Amino acid sequence: MSGRSGPPLGFAEALDLPLSVDLRTAARAFRICPATAYKLIRLGTFPCPVLRVGGRYRIPTAYLLRTLGIEERPVYVVPLEDDAPSAAPPYDNNAHASEDPE
Repeated sequence: MSGRSGPPLGFAEALDLPLSVDLRTAARAFRICPATAYKLIRLGTFPCPVLRVGGRYRIPTAYLLRTLGIEERPVYVVPLEDDAPSAAPPYDNNAHASEDPE
């Protein structure tokens, strides 16, 4: 069995992470196996700050992205398409104003 925890983390996937991630996800982002990640934490040399929450490690996503060289998040991860459906029209408060109340 390989020590890897899955395919490397892609750019779009990295930008869609929650506020903090587990150690396996951080290891994927750095392209190291989880065992190496645990070893780096024990040695105090993990590439970014690590939080201990209960019995688990959590890595704040902001530190993870900064360490990976991603300083700012783009507004859109994927480009918008010209043929995308337009937003619904705004609600009209006066739509029923001409009806007779009965």
